Amino acid sequence: MIRRLSLLSGLLLAACAGAQTLVPLDSRPATRVLPALIAGVDGGKVQVPPADLLGNAERGADPAALTAWLNAQPTDQPLIAALDTFAYGGLVQSRNSPLTAQEALARLQPVRDWQARTRQPVYAFITLPREPDATDRARNLAVVREMLQWARDGVFKELHVTWDDALPGSPAPAEGAELSKEAPANVRVYPGADEVLSMLAARALAPAERAVRVEYSDPAKAQQVIKYEGIPLTQSTVNHAQASSFRVVDSGPADLTLFVYNGGDPRQAAIRISALLRRGPVAVADVAQVNLGNPRLWTDLATLRQHANLRALAAWGTPGNNLGTALAHARLALEGADPFRQDALLAREYANDVIYSAEVRAALRKAIPEAELNTPAGQAKLLDLARNYFPLRVGLTYRLEDASLPWGRSFEWDFDLEGK
Repeated sequence: MIRRLSLLSGLLLAACAGAQTLVPLDSRPATRVLPALIAGVDGGKVQVPPADLLGNAERGADPAALTAWLNAQPTDQPLIAALDTFAYGGLVQSRNSPLTAQEALARLQPVRDWQARTRQPVYAFITLPREPDATDRARNLAVVREMLQWARDGVFKELHVTWDDALPGSPAPAEGAELSKEAPANVRVYPGADEVLSMLAARALAPAERAVRVEYSDPAKAQQVIKYEGIPLTQSTVNHAQASSFRVVDSGPADLTLFVYNGGDPRQAAIRISALLRRGPVAVADVAQVNLGNPRLWTDLATLRQHANLRALAAWGTPGNNLGTALAHARLALEGADPFRQDALLAREYANDVIYSAEVRAALRKAIPEAELNTPAGQAKLLDLARNYFPLRVGLTYRLEDASLPWGRSFEWDFDLEGK
């Protein structure tokens, strides 16, 4: 039997009653494709806007077209939405848009109108922009504060206010602390961005809390402040667990063990993960390096045939990106995943987070200058290099069918896998 996981194929995008609607931050695979696949891991239908309707690095999403798309979707399920997409056109544009606060709020009105018309819950998030890219922090803060009022008014079932890439000296952690003091009970404030839509899908589709036990490969190092968030790794883990419908437990029964690889001997970590899997469900977040999975860890897990038994894996981004993605996927997989979709999603995560991040990206950058990647030659070289790492065996065996650089840069790729 052949099962194909293509980019949000008709399997996920069939327009029918009961489909779950997601509005991502932008058109990147990490923010558009991955959250939809996580939300649909149980076999359900998921609606996301076409990539060309969403923002990229050069242009923002078209607000009228996005509103028209939203109003054409089924209205019998919650809406899960990135508010920056409506307000500014996407994450990049939230940092540099020339819009005033009132203009941004006018562009958010369709979300409020949708909730008033459908009476369905809205799970939404909005970001505090990163430095030094932010050009009008006062404007962004004014919009966020108005979203807090909307949360008080009941427009949102849940609102997450998150901050993006907070390097040392960024004002975002202090802004977040001040916002927390005035936030109503249905608002969470914490560091995050690209992973938040997936976590909100877990909140919306699996609202009942499950217990998670966390184990670190380097417990002492986990107490240190991590890059891009300005808080210790342990606190980030708690934030992302709670935002994904988990409660963290130190003892007693747990529905999931989250193994966080944050350094140390990768071979010993693989052996430990294998042992944990004999006791119950396990997800792995590899956060030892930013945007880069540890090849030794994942090669050993694959040799042990254990990557196929995980509930989720993540190694593609910042520590928060990886924690949130792994926890959201695992939370929804615990509710009962379609076995073919679960296997295909694990294959996609491995292909992206390990094969591409740790192997193909570096080879591509060595072979083609970054400025020449957005050319037919650059795209062809990507496919040629990536095919050397396939077939990939998870449960099924996956062949790489196609690959591209959707934003014309080496940071992320998009790809189709065929499994049989």
